[in-house]
Order: sequence, then C-alpha cells, then structure tokens
Amino acid sequence: MDAVRVLLLANTLPPRDVSGVGEQVLQLAVGLREAGCDVEVLGRGPDAVRGPKVLFPLFAVPAVWRALRRFRPHVVQVHESDGGLAALLVAAVASRLDPPPRLVALLQVSYVEERRAVRPLVAAGRVLGRPGSVERRFRWLKAPLHIALGWLTARTADLVLTPSAATGEEIRHDYLKGRKNVLLGVLPNVTGGLPVAESATDEAAEPGYFLFVGRLRIRKGVEVLLEAMRALRAAHPGARLLVAGDGEHRAALENRAAELNLQREVHFLGRCDAGRVRGLLRGARALVVPSIYEGMPLVVLEAMEAGLPVIASRVSGIPEVVLESTGWLVPPEDPPRLTAALAEALTDPEEAGRRGEAGRRRLDAEFRPAHAAAAWMREIEMQELNRIAESDRGTLP
Repeated sequence: MDAVRVLLLANTLPPRDVSGVGEQVLQLAVGLREAGCDVEVLGRGPDAVRGPKVLFPLFAVPAVWRALRRFRPHVVQVHESDGGLAALLVAAVASRLDPPPRLVALLQVSYVEERRAVRPLVAAGRVLGRPGSVERRFRWLKAPLHIALGWLTARTADLVLTPSAATGEEIRHDYLKGRKNVLLGVLPNVTGGLPVAESATDEAAEPGYFLFVGRLRIRKGVEVLLEAMRALRAAHPGARLLVAGDGEHRAALENRAAELNLQREVHFLGRCDAGRVRGLLRGARALVVPSIYEGMPLVVLEAMEAGLPVIASRVSGIPEVVLESTGWLVPPEDPPRLTAALAEALTDPEEAGRRGEAGRRRLDAEFRPAHAAAAWMREIEMQELNRIAESDRGTLP
C-alpha cells in the first residue's frame, strides 16, 4: 500500500519566521514522516508560494494548484486564515482529482476572540494598560479580514483541527454555527522534533529570574505581570523578570515599568531566537504566561521540556496543558493571585522543581511529534469513517 501523501500549507515557517504556527507545521511533519507518511511542506519561497507575506492567501492558490497536480496528495492541510482561498480551490477541484484529497484546516485561534482581546487590561476596577494604535488598527481593519478568511477556511474544510478543546468550542461558535457537516478534532501542539542549538545568555540572565516569552501585545497581559512584580519586590527585593520578545506594545510596557520604578527588576531583552529562548529557559525559576487570551502557547511546552514550572492564566487551552501538578494556574488580570504564585515559586524551590519535573514527564507522555501524528491519524480515520457512513445513508431505500 502506498504511503499517505500529505501536503501542509503554511505562511510562516522557521527559520525564516519566528512563528508558533509554522513550528507546529514542521513538528507535525516530523511526526507524520516517522509514521510512514510522505509529507510536503509548502510555504513562501522562489520554488513555492511567491510574493510577500501579506499577499500569501492570494499567491498560495496557484502554488497549491501546481502541488495538487504534481504531488497528488491524499490530504491537504491549511493553517490559519491564510489558507482560506487555497482551501476554496481544493474544495472546488477535489472531485476531479485522483485521488480526491481530503481538506483539513488547523486553526490555532479564533480571530473573533483575538479581536475581543484587544481591549484595556483591568484589575479591581483599575486600568493597567490600553491597546496602542497598531493594535487598534488590527482590531478594526486587519481582524475582520482574518475573521472572514477563517470563517471561509473552517466552513470549506472536511475536518477542522484545533490545539485544544477550548479553542475548538470557540471555532464551533464563531465560525461553524449552523454548519453540521464539518468535523472538529483536537490536535495538541508538540515539541521536540526539531534540532535547536542553545545560545549563550547575557549578564542580565544570571540564573533565578522569572521569564516571559512572547510577542508584546495587550492580550499577553504583561502589565499584569509588572504589577505583580512591583508587589513581589516588597517582600523579595531580589526578584527579577526577563521579558524576551518584541512587538507593537513594547514601548508602552517599558514606559510602564519605568513608572513603577522597576528598571532594576525587569529587563527587556527584545526579540530572541529559538536557541536563546532555550538558554533563557534553562536559567529561569519559572515561565510566566499572564495572557488574557491564547490558543496553546508553544513556549509552555518548551518550558516543560526544560523541567521548568509554568505560572499561567487559567484561560483558553492553557489548563489543558498546565496542571496544578506542573505549575500554577491563576485567574487572568489578577495581580495579587499572580504575586502569590510568583512568591511560592520563589520561596519553595523544591516544590517548583517537583512541578517542573512533573511537567517534563507530562510532555514526554503526551506532547511529542509522535503523539501529534497519532492524533492526526485518528482524526483523519474518523473523518473517513463518517464520510463512508454518510455515503451509506444516502444509498438506503
């Protein structure tokens, strides 16, 4: 029997792009190849999808058409709203191809929810931070386009995969309301399939700090973390926080840290590549994820791989990965609860170590490329069984 041929389409792929979505495409490809599939990954490039990143949804269509005729995939999987027009093409021509490919969409977030997360951060009736002009433009101009393409992608696909059950419910409500013939499945994010050369850290990274990693935008909740660090300083003046990442909200965060007189406690490192992030994780006391909205952050898995406990908001898909046995879960926009979790990790290193080791064991048991490939295979088989059942029902007298 021939190997299952799988075409994966993605706009952002490492190392060209720093992208959690793109890395998951490559991690899944590793797992599927190990399972015996023939996998091609189609991204931007001279021999693939031409044109700039912003026009990927349009320029991907002819590239996918060429791949359909040449590679003859059994499954085509598109990622995020960028694959919406390509998904429409696959759906339109599938019946004319041999074999007719099944169309899968992997959606990491609902852009309806991400748009709602562009709002002020509020704790105890006090505004901690507000979206900047770039984020407001995203809310009113870019997000509606992503929502439309995401809606199109989800409704065109035979199977929609999401990284968590929570995200799946968001997709069902925001994109698939009234659409009953699209299957939904969970394909958790994974790590460990790609080689990463760990980089040396700098002097600011003397071990024992708290670490935040991510694009600096309002929904990441960093202002909440700054408030928690200010409160933590009173009892633990040596506590430090490293912020690894860049983004449209960085200037506002640096200004807020200065207003709180946290220049000695908080260091902004700017954009860090994957190797440097791995090095920073090795020296951290805990990873902190104070977001108000997420899909399933890849850095959480990287922290678990490093044996590091995770202190995170109880939002979106995070509680499906981080357990109380592997870290601390706190309500979003709640600086006092976040301060208490930081203090516990700081004052009880043995407990932090136990939770970190439990996280490493959980990662090995559930979040490796082989697990993603097995889950993917189960969902594809279930989709095929449902298709056969629908066909059989249609032939009944």
